[in-house]
Amino acid sequence: MKTIRLLVIVLAISMHAIAQDKDIIHIWPGDVPGETAPKHPAKTTPDTSNHVVRLTDVTDPTLQVFHPAKPNGAAVIVCPGGGYKILAINHEGYEIAKWLNTLGFTAFVLQYRVPDKEQGALQDAQRAIRLVKSRAAEYKINPDKVGILGFSAGGSLSARISTLYEADSYKKIDAADNQSAKPAFSVLIYPAYLDKGENRSLTPELKVNTNTPPMFLFATADDPYGNSALVMAGALRDAKVPVELHFLPKGGHGYGLRKGNLAGETWPSLAAKWLAPYGR
Repeated sequence: MKTIRLLVIVLAISMHAIAQDKDIIHIWPGDVPGETAPKHPAKTTPDTSNHVVRLTDVTDPTLQVFHPAKPNGAAVIVCPGGGYKILAINHEGYEIAKWLNTLGFTAFVLQYRVPDKEQGALQDAQRAIRLVKSRAAEYKINPDKVGILGFSAGGSLSARISTLYEADSYKKIDAADNQSAKPAFSVLIYPAYLDKGENRSLTPELKVNTNTPPMFLFATADDPYGNSALVMAGALRDAKVPVELHFLPKGGHGYGLRKGNLAGETWPSLAAKWLAPYGR
């Protein structure tokens, strides 16, 4: 019975992807910078534990678009987590996009390069933000209201793009690359890898300053990566960047917004309130 349920979940995700095919953006029209493998669809791993569809071997990064019934003129690029090894594409991607749609946001789920391609992932995130801004009229969004939201490694990626948006990580390929890669706002839910500095301080790669976008952070004390949210919040505070931090005692890691976990049931309403001003 469990196997049947998992097969149904995978089939539903596959059918959804097919239905949404016309709204899939291949973010690199030609060669993917730094990628030596040929472009091909991402591979689904055999691990479907906790009803999570996991993608890996991403060589052709994409954005999948989810349209709200009542758009508010703002957009969010969603970065699933997975330790830079896989992408928890339904759990921290599609499900989050549908939740954002209920708030009026047009959502773009990013399939960034994995496994073990952190620099490629940064390039993908930069290009994704620029593309969305360049197509703002098509999607009826304000290019100044394009934010980013990430979980775990996706939270790491969101923090990186929020502080490294001016880095020249790839050569410009078209007019879209004239757009700024800076997100208007950032939401980091149980982010990881932000405390790789000395004595678990802020990761040196992250250059927080007064121009860093406003940020919402949520984590728990029993999360092995929980310190990441604390050090990032401290750095933002020191730089006088608007920041909101929520830190619960329990919840662990990887809960998404699914029921049955207090942290997973708590952060969406807090984030929704914080995000509200970015709508019309």
